[in-house]
Amino acid sequence: MSARLIIALDGMGGDHAPEMVVAGADKARERCPDIAYLFFGDEARIGPLLEKYPGLKAISEIRHTPDAIGNDAKPAVALRAGRNSSMRLAIDAVASGEAACAVSAGNTGALMAIAKFVLKTLPGIDRPAIASFFPTERGESVMLDLGANVECDTRNLVEFAVMGAVFSRALLGLREPTIGLLNIGSEEVKGRESLRAAAGELRSMSLPGRFHGFVEGDDIAKGTVDVIVTDGFTGNVALKTAEGTVKLYSELLRRTFASSTMAKIGFLLARTAFLKLRKRTDPRRYNGAMFLGLQGVCVKSHGGTDAMGFANAVCVAVDLVRQGFNDKIREELARLGPPLPDPKAAAL
Repeated sequence: MSARLIIALDGMGGDHAPEMVVAGADKARERCPDIAYLFFGDEARIGPLLEKYPGLKAISEIRHTPDAIGNDAKPAVALRAGRNSSMRLAIDAVASGEAACAVSAGNTGALMAIAKFVLKTLPGIDRPAIASFFPTERGESVMLDLGANVECDTRNLVEFAVMGAVFSRALLGLREPTIGLLNIGSEEVKGRESLRAAAGELRSMSLPGRFHGFVEGDDIAKGTVDVIVTDGFTGNVALKTAEGTVKLYSELLRRTFASSTMAKIGFLLARTAFLKLRKRTDPRRYNGAMFLGLQGVCVKSHGGTDAMGFANAVCVAVDLVRQGFNDKIREELARLGPPLPDPKAAAL
């Protein structure tokens, strides 16, 4: 295993774990060669599943623990009582250098709390943020935060903007990404005070990109900006709404083309085009969100995903490690100079 990139997996995290985790790891093994796994979880449940995948079993090791963090566990409780949980031990493996990255489909709040406590944040970063890609009319955009921080102040939003721009430059290859703050209107007088203050800070800063200003909900799909910044509450609602909308349209299309013989013939004629559309908008393709701002790679998979979605999350983690993403974050933060100012401290 030492010759491979080792990935720590929370074997018990997710709605359909450990079956989904094991099946997803096998799919990722086929897509991302030269990797190996450390499964953390109940060996009595994970072991028999690995027997079904000989190729996966050959590159895997199970670290037994009967403890797992439930989806309804509060972050503070998980941090105190989850020292021997599958989630905590997977992140510990990254901190110790035994694994290059960790992937979990478990409780988002608990994962954030544990990852921040164990891996620590990068210098100048107060809170990590969950970031991922959104399909747009222009290609893809980056959005953060997607659920790690329900409430954010001005400093948090400014930090998210900087990290999101670096993320966009590193993974999308954009030299000067545009940055927008998600708001209820594009006018400068709209929105909460923290949003308006963050906009003022971003306009005066030297960013790894260009600040566009405020954007609205419909700008997400338009691709008006490359980086969309918001708090975790709003971002998670937007994410789940987008996923639900895709499923709604898929179901409506299925019913429409099944409504008559002529509709079925029309579908057969346009089948190739519809399959391309389905692939382009499949939420599983965009599964795998990174906690930006940590001194280690930790990727969050959607809790309700299937094996294909989890495999994509694993491959996202592999790409981030191989591209040295955290080093690029450090370099960009260093170029900005001293740590970002804390508006509260400045006011005091």
